[in-house]
Amino acid sequence: MHRTVFVILLLLGAAFVWFTSSGLPAVVASHFGPDGTANGYSGKGTYTALMLALVVGVPGLVAATALWIRTRPASAINLPNKDYWLAPARRDATLATLASLCRWFALALAAFLCFVHWLVVRANALEPPRLHESGFYAALAIFAAANIACMIFLFRRFGRAR
Repeated sequence: MHRTVFVILLLLGAAFVWFTSSGLPAVVASHFGPDGTANGYSGKGTYTALMLALVVGVPGLVAATALWIRTRPASAINLPNKDYWLAPARRDATLATLASLCRWFALALAAFLCFVHWLVVRANALEPPRLHESGFYAALAIFAAANIACMIFLFRRFGRAR
């Protein structure tokens, strides 16, 4: 995935959080117990700022890790068969693949966080606020599956020298 597309998608996630936060009450139920009942609150501005930081900042840091790796020596990179994959003839292609994988993972994280935000928005529309816990657990399972898919891709792609 190209960096420009990644940035645009992160900005769309930020816009989603910004616009959907406008309907939140002044005091937002922002933390929920395992049964979906609200057990923590924050101001609307604080909640919105935190969600924007999470939706843009954390995935941005994940993606930036791939750029940072480019500056590291091979000895500092933990990769199966790294002597083969980080040899001068393959280093650029290997790092490009890792960067792309980081961006895909970062987008999956941003999508998960946006969905959790949407669940919080919906929960705050109820009286008393209540999180749809089965929706949260389903999203968590999908995100876990995406993590597993990333790991499988990583090990299949770099598990053996070719």
